[in-house]
Amino acid sequence: MAKTNAIGIDARKATNVAAELNELLANYEVFYQNLRGFHWNIRGEKFFELHAKFEELYLNIQVKIDEVAERILTLGATPAHTFASFQEISSVKPAENIKEGKRAVQRILSGFTSILLLQRELLELTNESGDIGTNTMMANYITEQEKIVWMYTAYIG
Repeated sequence: MAKTNAIGIDARKATNVAAELNELLANYEVFYQNLRGFHWNIRGEKFFELHAKFEELYLNIQVKIDEVAERILTLGATPAHTFASFQEISSVKPAENIKEGKRAVQRILSGFTSILLLQRELLELTNESGDIGTNTMMANYITEQEKIVWMYTAYIG
């Protein structure tokens, strides 16, 4: 019989899920900083609209960062927490000094693509490991973010 952690998940499988969650956490952190930069630096005729939408997005991602970190802790692991580790692990790369709305939205869509791919991998991994808590979290994130991607794709035409 496999050794289980405090919440009844095979400890080895929980460690694997936590490692994947740390990768997701790193991507969320870099994505969050990009969103803050877009919010701060946006210029042009769509300023008011995009400034508000970017704030809405970064506040949403801020909540997810906390939820993912707490899930890592729940699984018995330690969340990554340094900018150096985030940049090393993340497939989302920093976007510096982007002021144009269309360019910012394209980077947002690219960031969501990376994040959605990771979340889909986690969905499969957690399904196999019996981690219903993380599985449900990923399913909910994916559902929400697919709609966001559709809306931002519609925005840029």
